[in-house]
Amino acid sequence: MDVRQLRYFLAVVDHGSVHRAAEHLFVAQPSVTQTIRRFEAELGTSLFLRQGRGLVLSPSGAALVAPAREVVRSLDVARETVAAVDGLRGGWLRIAAMPSQVVSPLTGLIAAYARAYPLVQVAVVAAARPDDVRDALRRGVAEVGVVAVPGAHAAHADLDHVPIETQSFVLVARADTSLPPGDGPLAVEELSGLRLVAGQPGTGMRRVADAIVAATDCRIAVEIEHREGLLPLVLGGVGVAVVADSWRPLADAVGLRVRRLAVENTLDVGLVWQRHRLSPAAAAFVSVSTGADDPGGTARNR
Repeated sequence: MDVRQLRYFLAVVDHGSVHRAAEHLFVAQPSVTQTIRRFEAELGTSLFLRQGRGLVLSPSGAALVAPAREVVRSLDVARETVAAVDGLRGGWLRIAAMPSQVVSPLTGLIAAYARAYPLVQVAVVAAARPDDVRDALRRGVAEVGVVAVPGAHAAHADLDHVPIETQSFVLVARADTSLPPGDGPLAVEELSGLRLVAGQPGTGMRRVADAIVAATDCRIAVEIEHREGLLPLVLGGVGVAVVADSWRPLADAVGLRVRRLAVENTLDVGLVWQRHRLSPAAAAFVSVSTGADDPGGTARNR
């Protein structure tokens, strides 16, 4: 067993086919096929089962995924740690983030990080919910996560967490929408007859939207998982939307009205990462983002 076999195996797992794995790895498709076959022969078991035109993991393959990610990530961290002895002058950083937190605070955090470490390439992985962020960390898809939860963050034995900010909720609407007068916070009871554009259940924004529907005659007109579609739908006159306060600059930029909601609900935003598993690039990101000492102790010399 060697690391190339593990990388090819994980590429097929992540991309769903040998063809797409080969494209991702920038190698010929037969190379991936032959490597997987030799790997299966060495292990004495099939890692994939053919289902229609695609591949699915066999029980043995499913059992291998987590250990394979652990081995590959450990080797990557070791290589990056050695390379960073004389300063962090390259490498990769993968961040998992929820959509609203990509708007803020992640944009500002990446900008600050890019100024400090301009040669590190950053990739952002989409995650719809806090559990998706944590899952991405545990699967090795990302090293650092930006997660937002209502109230205090629950402790996870395998994850470290540091708070970044607290976000409130606002209502965004077109200028011609009938809202209570003034610029102050809107109480839920003041809202009437509104059509809401809402995100999927399980998010903080959806919980506030559901609370409005439960307490008033407002109703949900559109439920959309793609949160990048919220503001365009509001601009199109479909309805109003409840969003985190981080969306305010975007809403202002496109000419929407923004009114704070007088609700107790807030989102506590923080960074999370797997305990004791930060590469130099990831440790530097946490350090820049929090102003704290370098968690990994390996990226101080730029």
